[in-house]
Amino acid sequence: MAQFTVNPTRFDPYKSFKFRVKWDGRYVAGVSQVGALTRTTEVVEHREGGDPSTSHKSPGRTSYGNVQLQRGLTHDTEFLKWINKVWNFDGGEGAEASLADFRKDILIDVFNEAGQKVLSYQLFRCWPSECQYLPQLDANQNAVALESITLVCEGIRPDPDVPEPAEPSFTEPPT
Repeated sequence: MAQFTVNPTRFDPYKSFKFRVKWDGRYVAGVSQVGALTRTTEVVEHREGGDPSTSHKSPGRTSYGNVQLQRGLTHDTEFLKWINKVWNFDGGEGAEASLADFRKDILIDVFNEAGQKVLSYQLFRCWPSECQYLPQLDANQNAVALESITLVCEGIRPDPDVPEPAEPSFTEPPT
């Protein structure tokens, strides 16, 4: 059975290194890592008094895991602006939090090796609960300095309107 309906000869799954994160209608610069998107539904166990020693199980509350975004440290202030909407240290009385707009819906777009969008995930009512301004600095390391935010979200949904694209085929190298 083919794993891909539009591209039945493809059997390699999509790679995890081509993606972009979008909020406020534009892509966020330099995001290099997105944590796993998870959903957990609690199990509610119950039994009737006359049942033998087994329990019935049914679904309970559903929750969504926190998502960490990391990117190389630059002068772009998008992470900082958003985290300051949740709590602004210098906000002053009555301006410590931006209650009207501290939540955002974000999109995570996944692309195939040819750069075609193949999947998109919508994250609803997100807000940053944690921020790492600066990583541990070490003069003996050869690494990029990363900043990160941890997002709390109230829902995650694959975007059903993103179809599987027909993958390009080249018979000769493009000129």
